[in-house]
Amino acid sequence: MNNGAQIMVKCLEAEGVEIAFGYPGAAICPFYDALYRSPIRHVLVRTEQNAAHMASGYARVAGKPGVCIATSGPGATNLITGIATAYMDSVPLIAITGQVNLEQLGRDVFQEADITGACHSFTKHSYLVKSAADLPRVFKEAFHIAATGRPGPVLIDVPQDVQEQLVESFSYPEKADIPGYKPNTAGHPMQVKRAAQVIGEAKRPVIVCGGGVVSAGAREEMLAFAKKTGIPAVATMMGLGVFPGNPQHMGKKTPVYLGMIGRYGRSCANRAVGEADLILLCGARVGDRAIAVPNQIAEQAKVVHIDIDPAEIGKNMRVDVPIVGDIKQVLSALTAQAPAACCPAWAEQALAYRLAAVERGQDREDYVEPRSFLRELSWRMEEDSVLAADPGQGQIWAARHHTLRRGRFLTSGGLGTMGYALPAALGAKLAQPGRQVVAVCGDGAFQMSLCELATVHAANAPLKIVVLDNRRLGMVREYQNQRYDSRHMATHMYGNPDFVALCQAYGIPAARAENNAQASRLIGEMLSAPTPYVLVCRVDPDTPSI
Repeated sequence: MNNGAQIMVKCLEAEGVEIAFGYPGAAICPFYDALYRSPIRHVLVRTEQNAAHMASGYARVAGKPGVCIATSGPGATNLITGIATAYMDSVPLIAITGQVNLEQLGRDVFQEADITGACHSFTKHSYLVKSAADLPRVFKEAFHIAATGRPGPVLIDVPQDVQEQLVESFSYPEKADIPGYKPNTAGHPMQVKRAAQVIGEAKRPVIVCGGGVVSAGAREEMLAFAKKTGIPAVATMMGLGVFPGNPQHMGKKTPVYLGMIGRYGRSCANRAVGEADLILLCGARVGDRAIAVPNQIAEQAKVVHIDIDPAEIGKNMRVDVPIVGDIKQVLSALTAQAPAACCPAWAEQALAYRLAAVERGQDREDYVEPRSFLRELSWRMEEDSVLAADPGQGQIWAARHHTLRRGRFLTSGGLGTMGYALPAALGAKLAQPGRQVVAVCGDGAFQMSLCELATVHAANAPLKIVVLDNRRLGMVREYQNQRYDSRHMATHMYGNPDFVALCQAYGIPAARAENNAQASRLIGEMLSAPTPYVLVCRVDPDTPSI
C-alpha cells in the first residue's frame, strides 16, 4: 500500500527528477515526509517565488522540466510570479502545491486559496487532484504537457487528505495520451517549400532569432541554415546566445550576426531589419520591445514566421508564409531546400554595418563603467558559461555588451521580473555544477532575492554574483528623465546596506570595486574562487542604459 504522497514522489522518481526546490508547510507535509526517504535532492529556498525561479534556471540549462513545491494559501500564491515568469518565457516547469482537505474546499478555511483558478491565465494546464489513484496519470500528463509543444509551466494542486489516501498498487504510465493535445512538429511541407521560394527571391533577407530557437535546442540547425544561405541574423533578447557574438570572427565562412534588435538593441541590427525585404521570424513573437511597430516592417517586407505555437504566428506582425512546427525540424527541412549564398552583397553590407558600430562606455577611474566591465567579464568567462541578468539597466548592459560564444543568457524577458537572476543562476549552477555561472544584479533587484544567499551558502554552490550598485532604480529613473521632466519619485535607493558586509554575514566572500581597474583585478579573484563570491561594483547613477 502507498499513500498519495508516496505516489507523488514515485512519479517524480519515474520522471528522472534529481532535484526539487521548495518550502514546506502543513498542507504539503505528507509529501515532504515521503520525500524524506527519496534520493531526490531538495533545496530549501527562503521564499517560494524563488523556488519557481530556481526551477526555471534549472530547466533552461538542464533541458528538462524543473520542479518547485509550496504549501497551500500564501505558499502557493507566492509561487504565482515565478510561474508567470516561466510561462512568458516558455520554460517547462512542474509546480506542486498542497491544498486544504477536499471537504474544506470553498469554505475559506485557514490557508485556503484557489491556486488553480489564480494561475489559469499563465499555466499551460493545471490539475486539482481529488483521488490519489489519479496521481500517476496526472504526473505523466503534466511532464508531457510541460516539455512538449511550446514548453511552459503545469500546476498540480493536491489536497492534504488526497496525499494521505491509501492506494493498493502503483503503476506509472509509459506514455501520456491526452485527447486534443497533439502539437504539430513537422511543419507543412508546402509551407516549407514556399518559404524556400521567397528566400530565393529576396534581395535583403534577415533572420530574426527568438527564444523559441533556444527552447527547442535548435542552435546547430539555426547556424547551419544561416551558414548555407548567408542570410544576416539578428536576435531578440530571448534569442541571445544562438549566434556567437564576436564580429571579428564573422565572414564568408560564418554567419553575419548583428546583435540584439529592439528599443535597447544595436542600431546596426535595427537598421538591417528596417532595410530588409524579407523577415524570417524563427521562434519569436516580436513584442513591443523587439519591434515597436511590427506591421510597419511587414508593409515593406515579406514575412516568414516559424513557431511551434500557432497562437503566436501573426499575433504581432502580418505573416506571408506561416509555418507551424518544431523549429529544429522545420529549419532542417528548410536548409535542405533553401538556396546557398543567396545574398552575398547584402551580407557584406550588413557586416559593414556591424563592424562600423562603436562600443559605448569606456573604463573610468571614479566609477566602474558597467558596459566596458561587462565586455571584459564576458571574455574572461569560459566559452560555455551561463550569465543570468536581472531586468533593469543591468539586463540591457548585459544583453548589449556581454559576448556569448557557446554559453547561455538567462533573464526574464517576457515578464521582466526583478529578483530573477540570483535564484535562476543558482538553479542553473545546480543543474550543471561544473559549468561557470555568473549572476548580474542591480542593487534594487539584488535586494529582492538576497535572502537566497543563505540558500547559496547551504547548497555549497560556487555561484558568482555581480551587484551593479548605482543606488538607483536606474531604468525607472531614466524613464522619469525622459517622460516626467526628471521628477524622481521613489527611485533613489536610500538606505542600501553595506553589501560586502551583508554577504560576509551570510558566509560568502565579497569585495567592492570603486573603478574599472579594481574591478578588472577582482574579476579574476571572483572567477577563480572555489566558493561563492559577490563582487559589488560602484556605478555612476547617470550611466545610460544604452
